[in-house]
Amino acid sequence: MITGKTQVCGLVGDPVAHSVSPVMHNAAFAALGLDYVYLPFRVQSRYLAAAVGGARALDIKGLNVTIPHKVAVMPLLDELDPLAQRIGAVNTIVNDDGCFKGYNTDAGGFLQALARGGFAPGGKKAVVLGAGGAARAVCFALADSGVQMAILNRQQELDWAVGLAADVAAFCGNDIPALELNDNNLKTALADADLLVNATSVGMSPDDNKTPVAENLLRPGLAVFDVVYNPLKTRLLAEAGAAGTVTIGGMDMLVGQGALAFELWTGIQPPLDIMQKAAIEALRG
Repeated sequence: MITGKTQVCGLVGDPVAHSVSPVMHNAAFAALGLDYVYLPFRVQSRYLAAAVGGARALDIKGLNVTIPHKVAVMPLLDELDPLAQRIGAVNTIVNDDGCFKGYNTDAGGFLQALARGGFAPGGKKAVVLGAGGAARAVCFALADSGVQMAILNRQQELDWAVGLAADVAAFCGNDIPALELNDNNLKTALADADLLVNATSVGMSPDDNKTPVAENLLRPGLAVFDVVYNPLKTRLLAEAGAAGTVTIGGMDMLVGQGALAFELWTGIQPPLDIMQKAAIEALRG
């Protein structure tokens, strides 16, 4: 039962109707007997500052931040965790007695998912698609693990990729190519790559008939990670599996980053199995 003592957490983004984070977190709160509730809040970009101000006024305990606000929310916060500052994107906010502090749990969730998928990133080569908040977390996590990479993004936002590549290169000291996302550049970049990461929203429901990579560019020996978790098996993952690649879906990353956020809000490690089961059941309807 929700009372005046119930702690409120939530998700801000646009869209949020597809998200299974509320089901996932509320299942964990219930399993642990915590007086918390997690709610989704659709916030358009022009209202982001007002939404953060409203969260302060309502004393909301914590928030997750998703597309398209992970970068734009940063200057609205009081403090940034060093990892979030380095990545340049925030996906988790903690209200610490009125101080709104931003964290990035996407990076940790991504590396946990890679490990569960049996992929050891050290010394490997990767191709990352996208240059938004999720891509920033992925690229810095890979760079910190000793991975060489190329970043590809659509022509309209190529400057995002150029900026991200410069930031990652400054951190790791390696040259990071930033290229337009097209078949020719993909073919060249994937020729000697060990890992392909789709950190865009291409293929997300309801547009699950779309893929960012032509099927003929997928091959055995390549691991393919799709951060999209709805649907559980995207077209990219289905075609990659048919091509003989190792595939890792976004659900493991979703649960991993969510668990890290949960612990930041409550100080308690959540039951990962319950979170994942609730999320999968919600997706399957």
